[in-house]
Amino acid sequence: MKEFKRILALSMAGCMAAGALAGCNNGGDDSKDSGEKPSVVGEESVDTSSVKEIYFLNFKPEISDKYEAIAKKYEEETGVKVKVQTAASGEYEKMLTSEMQKSDPPTIFQINGPVGYQNWKDYCSDMSKTELYNQLNDKSLAVTDGDGVFGVPYAVEGYGIIYNNAVMTKYFAMDGAKAKSMDEVNSFAKLKEVVEDMTAKKKELGIEGVFGSTSLKKGDDWRWQTHLMNVPLYYEFKGEGSPITNCLNATELEFKFADNYKNIFDLYTDNSCTDKKLLGSKTVDESMAEFATGKCAMIQNGNWAWGQVKDVKGNTVKEEDIKFLPIYTGTEGEDKQSLCIGTENYFAINSQVDAAKQQASVDFLNWLFTSDYGKKAVVNDLGFIAPFNSFGDDEKPTDPLAKEVLSWMSKDGVETVIWTFAGIPSEEWKSQFGSALLEYTEGKKEWSKVVEDAKASWKAEREAAAAAAE
Repeated sequence: MKEFKRILALSMAGCMAAGALAGCNNGGDDSKDSGEKPSVVGEESVDTSSVKEIYFLNFKPEISDKYEAIAKKYEEETGVKVKVQTAASGEYEKMLTSEMQKSDPPTIFQINGPVGYQNWKDYCSDMSKTELYNQLNDKSLAVTDGDGVFGVPYAVEGYGIIYNNAVMTKYFAMDGAKAKSMDEVNSFAKLKEVVEDMTAKKKELGIEGVFGSTSLKKGDDWRWQTHLMNVPLYYEFKGEGSPITNCLNATELEFKFADNYKNIFDLYTDNSCTDKKLLGSKTVDESMAEFATGKCAMIQNGNWAWGQVKDVKGNTVKEEDIKFLPIYTGTEGEDKQSLCIGTENYFAINSQVDAAKQQASVDFLNWLFTSDYGKKAVVNDLGFIAPFNSFGDDEKPTDPLAKEVLSWMSKDGVETVIWTFAGIPSEEWKSQFGSALLEYTEGKKEWSKVVEDAKASWKAEREAAAAAAE
């Protein structure tokens, strides 16, 4: 746990030192001098009695209803309405750009760590004097610029391969099983052997496929073009310095571990509930429903997916049977590999709205992470592993996936796979890579071409960014 915090802190600090990503023109008040320091929220007492409404632009569609219920409760208690708008999957930056140009822009929004801050720095208030920042367990996790704090992380998350232990236990008891317990599944080679044998025995196991569908519908392919891509990126850029910084500064992607990516991606699509040529229409919700209803034994996703499992009609998976396995790809030493753990979730306060709305927005966030109702909602409804000291030991997440993340974070002798994808050049690069993956699964593109295109687009985007910064 301490090692994870140390590495992530170095990563965040390194990203800020790396700086030089080209910012985007986000509209808004053109009269603002881009070199001017944003206002400091909470530094002085501000009268918020005139504020009747604040506006939160939410990043995560899967918990939009939870935020709306929280907003309703807050209005009941304080009289201040929290307008909650939620962007569609993969459309947050586009929607944020549009909303910021309106006369009533978001007062609370989210940035994707140091990279996102570079795009939105003119709209981020300094939160260094807020109660929210001061309650961070590890303040080095915040997005900083000089002495200012412009993004406060609100959740630590982890992802890997979620598995149904009841199905696995049934398999291990079969004659000829390739392993006797999940303790033996600590490499890609063993995972592949087990999965392919399970596919051969899927009727006896009562499943339609070992893995849930690899959702490659545009906007639902983030598990592969971002989260799965994180594994080869981490191994390519780990070493001296932080992997995120090294990734962020890389003018070229060698894609040294492209074959390792192909290993696990092929395993997913070859042993799935759905024929690979039909994956272009599959969504994350559909694949999670397959897992929840017992149609498959495994699914790649993160601890945030617990709600998608427990709330599915016809859910058959028992809470005590939901476990996590690291994403093994055949990399040397992966028997010591842990889950992919990190954060890309940071609250920011819009410096372009008046001081009263800024303070009212911070008041809402303080309430969410300090009040009894708010903390219960954060843990039980939003499913966050919150990094604030306002949460006692008896107020930490109890859902099975969050508990699994906490368990993996506390293990000795395993290596956390840091969220290196924060250094990917752009959302456009991810989108192009996702499209290439779909073409590959449909048999329209060779894997070598997928790799070639990913490397070429990375180089082109970095060259364009460097030219724009000159």
